[in-house]
Amino acid sequence: MKPIGTITRGTTGINRLRRGDRWLTHDSLVAERLLNAADPLVVDLGYGASPVTTLELAARLRTVRPDLRVVGLEIDPERVAPGRDGVTFARGGFELAGLHPILVRAFNVLRQYPESAVPEAWSTILSGLHPDGLLMDGTCDELGRRCAWILLDRTGPLSLTLAWDPFTVDRPSDIAERLPKALIHRNIPGEPIHTLLTAADRAWASSAPLAPYGPRARWRHAANLLREQGFPLSPQRRRLRDNTLTVPWKAVAPLP
Repeated sequence: MKPIGTITRGTTGINRLRRGDRWLTHDSLVAERLLNAADPLVVDLGYGASPVTTLELAARLRTVRPDLRVVGLEIDPERVAPGRDGVTFARGGFELAGLHPILVRAFNVLRQYPESAVPEAWSTILSGLHPDGLLMDGTCDELGRRCAWILLDRTGPLSLTLAWDPFTVDRPSDIAERLPKALIHRNIPGEPIHTLLTAADRAWASSAPLAPYGPRARWRHAANLLREQGFPLSPQRRRLRDNTLTVPWKAVAPLP
């Protein structure tokens, strides 16, 4: 099957995608799909010049389901690495090399495409998923301190998550430059994503008296303020290393 897509820069690094991996291991929907899958196949799409983040993904997701299979796909044949640690690598693109995984992670892939290419890329990937499969389309900075991703299933986008290092990011809207391609050009007045980020900054500023207790405690208070204002943030059921914000896709979907 001929790979679909274009070769991207391929930049990567150790632990760059750790925040997204941590979220995957603790999200209830992702865990449910992995645990219930007859064939727990996971594809890391476009892992880049080094397979290190694919190997990290496999190790972390195996804490949820030890017998899952992980395949790393790269469209550049020169980047296809030898298999190791129970992970295989192959050439492939949005067509997923004919595989039908229960989960696809595509990080920093669509960011290098035009916004107009996103719907077709999503459609191609989703059509290849297992019927209960999920797609994580994400973006992050070079060190993985600022991250954002959209979770999709075959019906389309389900949610948006922002995740950031509590100690190196000054305010929630600093994540705007790392929004997924489907949203990054929509951070303008009148668009739902701009409304959310603006409100998050206000809640963060209002929570400044809690700063002595640390940025995590301050963000928990800010997130509660957002919920009180009617923003549908998913509840945080456990203490996390990262500051995170997850909302249903309908809360941030671009206007027509």
